[in-house]
Amino acid sequence: MAHDLLTAVRELTPELTARAAEIERERELPADLLDRLRAAGCFRMFVPRDHGGYEVDLRTGMAVLETLARADGSTGWTVMIGAETPHLLALLSRERFDKIYAAGPDVVVAGAFAPQGRAELADGGFQVSGRWAFASGCRHADWIFGNCLVTADGQPIPGADGAPPETRSMLFPADRVQVVDTWHVLGLRGTGSHDVVVDSAFCPAEATFDLFTGTPCLPGPGFVAPLAQFVLHLGAVAVGIAQGALDDLTALLGGDRQRLYARQPLADSPAFRIHLGRADLNVRAARTLLADLADDLWAACAQDPERIPTLQPTISAALPWVTEQAIAAVATCYRAAGGGAARDSSPLQRRFRDIHTFAQHAAAAEGWLGNNGARLLGRPVALAY
Repeated sequence: MAHDLLTAVRELTPELTARAAEIERERELPADLLDRLRAAGCFRMFVPRDHGGYEVDLRTGMAVLETLARADGSTGWTVMIGAETPHLLALLSRERFDKIYAAGPDVVVAGAFAPQGRAELADGGFQVSGRWAFASGCRHADWIFGNCLVTADGQPIPGADGAPPETRSMLFPADRVQVVDTWHVLGLRGTGSHDVVVDSAFCPAEATFDLFTGTPCLPGPGFVAPLAQFVLHLGAVAVGIAQGALDDLTALLGGDRQRLYARQPLADSPAFRIHLGRADLNVRAARTLLADLADDLWAACAQDPERIPTLQPTISAALPWVTEQAIAAVATCYRAAGGGAARDSSPLQRRFRDIHTFAQHAAAAEGWLGNNGARLLGRPVALAY
């Protein structure tokens, strides 16, 4: 099943690359491409087999996401968000999960982790209002969630033992959520990451979940430590964007390209070869680090869940490091391509914008590197997935 999925995705990549400019222009994936990605199994790859999915392992999922991002960054990102749907829905009750997947495995959830809404306690659930930014893929989602600060009589409910106030995610059918067209951005333009708004809507308790500390209703390693797995998914997308830039540049240099005032074709420049060689090895190193961490995490999820907290500081620190390597590789390719790379028609310009937009994600922030430092020093980790 994993082989068939990867084969189907690889067969799609030439078209994704050819249509990358169209995806940007539309600011979302065209409907026919979504249909083809759905048919290939991209949105069911993590869904349990007994619900019609492929239930692939973490490494296979990362390979799919890297392959897609290598073809087009926005496609890789959008599929990543949609494919993570079962991880989130597994935080509901098993009865609710089964009901949502009763119609088929290709369910897509969009939403936002930041608690930008308020959920007031009400009889049988919550009265919810909020506006959440960066809801990637929200226009083609079946369900949309927003993380909320939980309130009673208008006041936040304190967390236990001095913890931050209680938060909870509220899940709504997509037709009950307003999408506000806000996605006018530097890069990853094709992800359709608009704002979503809910105004005083009731959400039943059974349609809510604890995003950060909830217990999955499903067995199997794929549903243990979902947020740590999400970090590795993000890393795979970053590596895919960087590898795509390397592909674009090597293709560009196939015709003995020579920059103005240069003494020789760029491909014959020893200095350039050093920069290109370093960029390639850095991307390979980033990919290898992610693979090693994925293997460690998967083994812990399957055999020794108590070991997961010891892995989380390094996993959370890995993403900003991988992002740094990806940015450096893309920058090398962009600069080497000369003035033509500045044109909107250049795929390298798109890669450059995509990876710098990717780097703005909260999970890629430099501060997470401190987690690994704290681990090495035996000090408490302040932030961790």
